[in-house]
This record gives sequence, C-alpha cells and structure tokens, in this order.
Amino acid sequence: MKAKIKSKHILAILGWLAAALTLFPMYIMLVSSFKGRAEIFTDTMGLPKTLNFSFYATAIEKMKFFRAFGNSLLVSVISILLIIVFSSMTAWALARSKSKLANSVLYLFVATMLIPFQAVMIPLMQYMSKWQIKAINFAMIDTFYGLIFMYIGFGSSLSVFLYHGFVKSVPLSLEEAAQIDGCNKFQVFWRIVFPTLKPITVTVAILNVIWIWNDYLLPSLVLRSPSLRTIPLSTFYFFGEFTIQWNLAMAGLVLTIIPIIIFYLFSQRYIIKGVMAGAVK
Repeated sequence: MKAKIKSKHILAILGWLAAALTLFPMYIMLVSSFKGRAEIFTDTMGLPKTLNFSFYATAIEKMKFFRAFGNSLLVSVISILLIIVFSSMTAWALARSKSKLANSVLYLFVATMLIPFQAVMIPLMQYMSKWQIKAINFAMIDTFYGLIFMYIGFGSSLSVFLYHGFVKSVPLSLEEAAQIDGCNKFQVFWRIVFPTLKPITVTVAILNVIWIWNDYLLPSLVLRSPSLRTIPLSTFYFFGEFTIQWNLAMAGLVLTIIPIIIFYLFSQRYIIKGVMAGAVK
C-alpha cells in the first residue's frame, strides 16, 4: 500500500515537472512581451517591473494584426470545412466498400502521413507555379485558393484515417433503413451518417485548426504579397536580418496564440473522446 502511494507521488512530481518544462517557454514569451529591450537581456526570467501594454499596441500596428487575423481566419475556416466534407465522404465510401482497391486506397492515405512536408515542398512549389491562367487571373501561387487547395491535400490523410475508424461503428442497418424509405446515397450520408460523426468531426476540426492557424512554412512558400500574409507570417516582421525586436516579437506571438488557446479551451473535451473513438472502433 505504501509503495503504491509513493509511486503515485513520484508520478505526480514527474507530471508537474513535465508541465513546468512545457509551459516555461510560454512564460518567457508572456513576461518578455511587457519588458523593454534592456530589461529582457538583464532579467530574462524575472517578472516585468511594469505592465507596459504599449508593446502590444505597437505590435498590432506594425504587423497589421487585424488584416492578418482576417486572412488566417478565412484560410483556416474554408480549409477545415472542405477537409471535413471531403475526408468524411471519402472515409465513408472506403469503409463501406468491400473491395481490395478500397483497402489499398486507405493504406495509401496512411502512407502519405509518413512523408515529411520538407521532402516535397520544393518540387511542389515548382509544379504549382505552372498552374496559372493569365487570361482569367488564375494561379496557385500567391493566392488564398492555392494555399487552401494544398491544405486540403496535406490535411486529408490524417482526417480520412480518423473518420474511417469511426465510420465502422455506425450501424449499417441505419443506412439500409434509410434507403428503404427512399433516400439516395447523398441523403443517406448527410442525413444519417454524418450527424453520428460529430465527436470525430470536432476532433478533426481541432487538430487541423491548430495546425493551419500556426503554420508558417507553407504560407511562406505560397503567399508573397504583404496583403495576403497570415498571422505567423506577420510576426516574422520583427525578426530582421541584423536585429530582432524581442519585446514586439513576443507581444505578436502572444496575440497569435490567444485565439487558438480560446478555441482549444472550449473544445478540448472532444479531443481524447474523438481520437479514441476513431482509433478503437
């Protein structure tokens, strides 16, 4: 009995240490956003002497925060909605098909999850730069729809995998009953199947919004016009070639993560539930 109590205390201590190490960079970022340049270098880990919110006002002005926020919101919302629609339909079609081809396609989706983006980003940009029609001003580079198109491609693999596991738990008898009542395939999916996928849909949305909102690399390759910059691209304004405005950069980063933290706090209870359901069922 005493050994169990000691092991629980040890695990609790290790848990608190892991939490402290994880949150330490966020603490440094938060306190540095209120400090002047000299105070950051003289007392990096200490609390700020005064809560100076002027750095936040300057950061909002220089990084054009509200325009960047709108760009990030537009890209994130449209990308996630399309990922949910296409991935859920694809997973349902693969789960209900008994052919070997369906299994091969599923394995192909899973295999693409193992390919790092850095391995394909250069040929991807070279290929996408050829997708342009000047007569109608269509191009995949330096446009939101080009960026959204790529997000759908990179986000579908994990989403299809999660949806596929969850779809198997939906009773086939429900779909058969709906077809007997006169529903076609489209109606069966949207009226019967998709409403039952709510837990995994929320999970897919959360995982993708965290990734897309915080992504820097892909937008930096696709978006070139300053007016199209997302929030991660705007924060890079403070990291110059010869100098870094640390206090403004930290204030900008705090502004960047606040929306995603709020979204996560309201949705966190669905994450473990949805992931476990999609992986086990």
